[in-house]
Amino acid sequence: MSYPTIFTTPGVKAFAEEIDAERQRQLAKWGEQHHPDGTGERRWRDAANHVRGEVDDAARRGTTTWRDILREEVFEALAESDSAALRTELIQVAAVCAAWIHDLDTRTQPTG
Repeated sequence: MSYPTIFTTPGVKAFAEEIDAERQRQLAKWGEQHHPDGTGERRWRDAANHVRGEVDDAARRGTTTWRDILREEVFEALAESDSAALRTELIQVAAVCAAWIHDLDTRTQPTG
């Protein structure tokens, strides 16, 4: 499928196209789905605070990885009970995924 160019951030157009294709596969397999969020429990808020501290420590040491950044965003999403805030966090998760994929796609040397 050909999409109009509406994205200006490097890598986002390809990311969006791949996400759209995956969503089409999911819809074909499972149909439209509706589930409870399963977020907002105290254990997820505690975990989010713990992970945030670990990522802050890694940033201070200069050892932050994509795994760290994604983990922090995912745990922040899991901690949310408010639908609007959860949506914001999930957008941040998707943006980190887009950035990480763009990094993978543009590497000239493998990194660990």
